[in-house]
Amino acid sequence: MKRISLILLGVLLLGLPEKAAAVQKIPILIYHSIAEYNGHGSKELYVSPENFEKQMSYLRDQGYTLLTFERWRDRMKVKKPIFITFDDGYKNNLNAFAIFQKLSTINFKPTGTIFVISDFIGRTNRLSISDLKRMSDSGLISIQSHTATHPDLTKVEDLKYELKVSKEKIQEITGKPVIALAFPYGNTNEQVVTETKKYYLFGLTTTPGPYSQTGIKNELYLLPRTYIKYSTTMEEFVKIVKIE
Repeated sequence: MKRISLILLGVLLLGLPEKAAAVQKIPILIYHSIAEYNGHGSKELYVSPENFEKQMSYLRDQGYTLLTFERWRDRMKVKKPIFITFDDGYKNNLNAFAIFQKLSTINFKPTGTIFVISDFIGRTNRLSISDLKRMSDSGLISIQSHTATHPDLTKVEDLKYELKVSKEKIQEITGKPVIALAFPYGNTNEQVVTETKKYYLFGLTTTPGPYSQTGIKNELYLLPRTYIKYSTTMEEFVKIVKIE
């Protein structure tokens, strides 16, 4: 029954193929920490709140529509569609949430997707259950899966725990369907995709570049994403999102 429900949800979200999608290019951005760099971890995986706000303000001022994967079909209907994603579920993603709230108006609703590692929820530097619930309830943030323990899935023999159990744990917290998976390290292969398709409608890699429908096999499980880094200048950001 759950498998049938996922198929029906897929039909509603994905819809029928449309010719226009073949030439449409859609940026999918990937962030990690939204905070000032504090000397721990990779500096390039940080974006300061100031820079993040400038980037989101640019998208607002240039008429972009920020989408989540629940609104996948809307990419064909809205002006300048773009997806903002965050990996790992760091506590400092609350800074991004606060900026979304600050910039939100009647005419501009900034939304994003946070891919959380389900077994890490509630750790000192990670989002808590109450954080996830509050953000999900706001309608500004979609909470999706980054697996249970963040392994390289191509090296995992039993994928059920990483894929199915993480999905169920997040759904229990938010009360909303979990339909997208971000592959840890962007690593995937045919077996991983086959298993992912049992539980999710989308799989996201870290292959750079915008998404463009090409009709290749398992296309929605090989979605590309472009890193926005600490060193990314505003000029570089504009080039990344400005798809002609």
